[in-house]
Formats: sequence, C-alpha cells, structure tokens
Amino acid sequence: MYMEFCGFSLRNHLFVAPMAGVTDRPFRQLCKRLGAGLAVSEMVTSNSLLYGSAKTRRRADHAGEAEPVAVQIAGADPAMLAQAARYNVDNGAQIIDVNMGCPAKKVCNVMAGSALMQDEALVARILDAVVEAVPETPVTLKIRTGWNREHKNALAIARIAEDAGIRALAIHGRTRADQYTGEAEYDTIAEVKAAVAIPVIANGDITTPEKAKYVLDLTHADGVMIGRAAQGRPWLFREIEHFLKTGENLPPPQVMDIHAVLQEHLQDLYAFYGVDTGVKIARKHISWYTRGLAGSAAFRKNMNTLPSIASQQQAVDDFFLRLAQHSGHPEYPDVMDTLADVNSLEALAA
Repeated sequence: MYMEFCGFSLRNHLFVAPMAGVTDRPFRQLCKRLGAGLAVSEMVTSNSLLYGSAKTRRRADHAGEAEPVAVQIAGADPAMLAQAARYNVDNGAQIIDVNMGCPAKKVCNVMAGSALMQDEALVARILDAVVEAVPETPVTLKIRTGWNREHKNALAIARIAEDAGIRALAIHGRTRADQYTGEAEYDTIAEVKAAVAIPVIANGDITTPEKAKYVLDLTHADGVMIGRAAQGRPWLFREIEHFLKTGENLPPPQVMDIHAVLQEHLQDLYAFYGVDTGVKIARKHISWYTRGLAGSAAFRKNMNTLPSIASQQQAVDDFFLRLAQHSGHPEYPDVMDTLADVNSLEALAA
C-alpha cells in the first residue's frame, strides 16, 4: 500500500489535514505512528515579523518527527510567502504546502486562505513565487471547491497550480461559504482529478473506513485527507489502512486502549508546550477523546477547572477506570447527554 509522493515513499495514501491549533508536532507524530502516511503542519504565518514568536517557533519545531516533514504556509503576498517557504525549508521542511483552503474569517479578511481563490491572477503569482523560491523542495497546495456555490473554480485553480509546478493538490469538497456545513461535494474533486496529471487528495467528511473507500472509488483520487474525524480518534488511520488492505474492520479500541493513547498524547503535549500552556492545550484533546462516552459531559465540565498536570492526569485516570470497571468497551449515552457533549466541545473550540 506504499505510495510515492513528491519524491518520498509513504506507508499509505492517508493524509492528516493541517488544522490550526491541532496538528502540532505531538499530534502529527501520534497520527503517523497510528497509521497516517503524511501529516501536514498547522499553518505557519508568512509574516517574517512573527518568526521569532513562541507560537511560530513551536509550529516550526520538527525535532524527532518522522519524515517527510510537511509545513503549510499562509499569507497573501507572493514575496512574503516565498520568504516563508525558504525560512521553513532552512528549518527542516521537506515539503511546502500553500494554504488556500482555510475558511476562517480572520484569515480570509486579510485575503489569505480560501479568499485567495477569488483572485486567480494572484494565485498564479503566489504559486510561481513559492515554487521558484524553493526549487529543490516539492510544493503542494490545499484549496476548496471555490469561494461560494456561485463561484466554484477549483478546476481553474488546479490548472494554474499544475502550470506553476505544484506537485500535488488537496481539495476540501466545500466552498469557503459552506465552512463545514452540508455534505462534501466529491463530484468536483472527481472532475479535477480527471483533468490534471498531478496527484489529487480528497478531503471532507471522511469519518470511517467505509467512507474512505467510497470517496477513493468515486473520485479516483490518489489519497484521502482526514481532519476533524481524527480529533480524539487518531487510530482512525490504522482502521482505514486495514480496511483498504483487507476489506475487514479492525475491532474497535477498548476503554483502556483509548486511555493509553490519550495518556501518551498528554505526556507529549506537556513536554512540548510546558506546564501552563500544556494543560490548556490538553483540555480540548481530552474533550475529543472522551466525546460521546457515557458521563463525559460532567467529566469535561470538571476538567476545564483543573489547573495542574497532576490533577488533569488523575481525573483522566479516574474517568477511564470507572468506564473500564463497568465495561471493557466504550459505552455511549443517550441523545440528551450527546447534545450536551457537542455543545461543550463547540464552546471549547470557539
């Protein structure tokens, strides 16, 4: 199932989507260990004034990360993006990915992310500048299907990208206006795949092994990219990999399996961010890992008040021990508890 991608041999064609505030080095390493072929970093600013910030330094920290190291850059100025590409290659990046897919208002309001799809001439100038800046390093691109449903131009952008020397293209099957609502439009991804020679990676609503196979069969994409579905469920990559190889599903993880993965993840977060920031970052991951588990709404409410690593870890241990004593398999609550969990998660991620 190995895949040749941008000059690298990957274990499979399963990609971790770049997600701001999520795909830091601990999360990327964990997903790779649990079955992902490639994990793209959360976006790094193209503003050189921010290179010295603690946040940017962390995002450019690839120490011990399994190759290839893929870094996503974001911005709207061709010269600054070219400079950002060189900076990140000098700091260990082996693949540069250009962000033209982020729908966040604070990104689009400065004409970056998916807002760039409104200006095809600027897209061409940016891609030409970045490819020229790092001629020995493969450059990839992440886009959406368009700005809104009346202005879907993924195919035109894909052709611009191919002409500029972009080595691969990931497409989220929604417009910027759609944000993350509605269903992903795989027909657009299939249309792009049929029209260009570079690899196309399908992204959007890939939540199960069966859905991954469905999307690959429908779009003929060269791979699938998974984002939100892997939050709190990094073993999804291993499950998809196994299903695509055998046509069979792996047994779902037991309660203590989830606990072990979470504790490993927490240790990496504390080491990477330090005590204060590590505890804060860990809260959202703990929420994702416990999402939908019986009693997790009350657990999460309490978790958000705990100030230290020791108290956080003890609460996690106690929660999973209670679940394991009741049943070795995760049990899910009724509809009302699930709705409470969803509301709590949305508030935490806002």
